[in-house]
Amino acid sequence: MSTLGADLDGALTALAGRRPPLVGDPSAAVPTDGVEGALARLAAADGVTVALVSGRGVADLQQTSGLVGPYRWVGSHGAEFDGPLSGDAAARRDDLAELLRPVVAGTPGARLEVKPASVAVHVREVEDRSAAAALLAQVDGLVDTSLTKKPGKEVLEVAVTDADKGTALRRLQEELGAVAVLYLGDDVTDEDAFRMLGPHDVTVKIGDGATEAHHRVADTDAALALLRRLGDLLA
Repeated sequence: MSTLGADLDGALTALAGRRPPLVGDPSAAVPTDGVEGALARLAAADGVTVALVSGRGVADLQQTSGLVGPYRWVGSHGAEFDGPLSGDAAARRDDLAELLRPVVAGTPGARLEVKPASVAVHVREVEDRSAAAALLAQVDGLVDTSLTKKPGKEVLEVAVTDADKGTALRRLQEELGAVAVLYLGDDVTDEDAFRMLGPHDVTVKIGDGATEAHHRVADTDAALALLRRLGDLLA
């Protein structure tokens, strides 16, 4: 018997009947034990496409996840869809990194991450929480208004493109001719994808926090149970 709520289990059953693509967003550096097998089983089902949509760059996502399979990889919030960024965008990213590097260095514990299409300022390891908030506010005020700001959990990411997970997901959905989508996500930027999807799709927020997803599971273990349940329904 499924351990999921009746509403979510019913939504998965209806979704399985439409043979949808599955879209997930693993935000952890290492997937939960069992995820690799669950995704591989779903990818092998007839008419199903598994895509990993992430704020990480594609190369970073592939390396940190360790996943290998017939998946679609969409990185940098959709900016890496058909290949790397153009030279102009990369140069703008590098200029942004140079602007923010000394600012971030002034706050102990803060970290600057340069991604293929953005620069991210992480404050999770800043012990002084007021200093962490002040740094993010300073960065927010420093960056050009033409750039795209993507606040997240203990991070402010500034992108040199206006791509987001929602537009990337819609593009992938149209390209595949998908009749329905399952999307799981745990971060603020996943809300763009939740908002983009329609009434026949299943959106699932992992963990706490305000969300526009239609369903919620408590943690990554529950998300894995969801993937396994869908695999059973598709078998």
